[in-house]
Amino acid sequence: MRVVVAGGTGMVGRYVVEELAAAGQEPVVLARSRGVDLLSGGAGLDEAMEGAEAVVDVSNVETMSAKKAVPFFDTVGRNLLDAGARAGVRHHVVLSIVGIERVGHGYYQGKMRQEDVVKEGPTPWTVLRATQFHEFVEQILDRMPRPLAVVPRMRTQPVAAREVAQHLVKLTLAPAQGMAPELAGPRVEQLVDMVRRLLRARQQRRLVLPVRLPGPAGAAMAGDGQLPLGPGPRGSQTFDEWLAEHVGRTTTP
Repeated sequence: MRVVVAGGTGMVGRYVVEELAAAGQEPVVLARSRGVDLLSGGAGLDEAMEGAEAVVDVSNVETMSAKKAVPFFDTVGRNLLDAGARAGVRHHVVLSIVGIERVGHGYYQGKMRQEDVVKEGPTPWTVLRATQFHEFVEQILDRMPRPLAVVPRMRTQPVAAREVAQHLVKLTLAPAQGMAPELAGPRVEQLVDMVRRLLRARQQRRLVLPVRLPGPAGAAMAGDGQLPLGPGPRGSQTFDEWLAEHVGRTTTP
């Protein structure tokens, strides 16, 4: 099966491409670095879609602003659906995030728009909501200037990005099912604790300052707003196991 992967050079996208190839499928990467601008929907998009039976959308934009996130996910979603309809795509799969309607900050508003666009589109669809990735902790830490690490108070049930990709591929190769059961990791964690364990694993010293974000979004993040609401698939790799594999040295909390 020829499967188009939008955002196939990103964190999850690379794993999706690898897992599709390992399953004997034919992945096609859509990314600006591969000559396809998903925002313009122009040159290269229809050519890449030719002969595709499924699309996996793991495209992303780095912003916390609703003014940037909403138009990005709206435009990319519509461009992919339109091109997919022209090519005869039979299954459109989207990766989303657990708790977006409960937390509702700017980026999550963009993901909600993405889900709405897919639901209203002409192609049978599947949306997988997953919790934050183990890799999210590195992203948070590395974007902060030293020597401080200001970390929001957040409860999460993190899952490895590779396991998310594996589940996406299983869903892609199955019939469309609408909203799939939410995917989460094996255990609930506090983001602040995860940052501290990552620093120990790296043998780095930084002052970690936990901060509760203001308003309803901050309250939801500090509570259960980003945890799965019901039963569903669970990843097997814990954060400490992920640290041992990717960082090389870790300690238990």
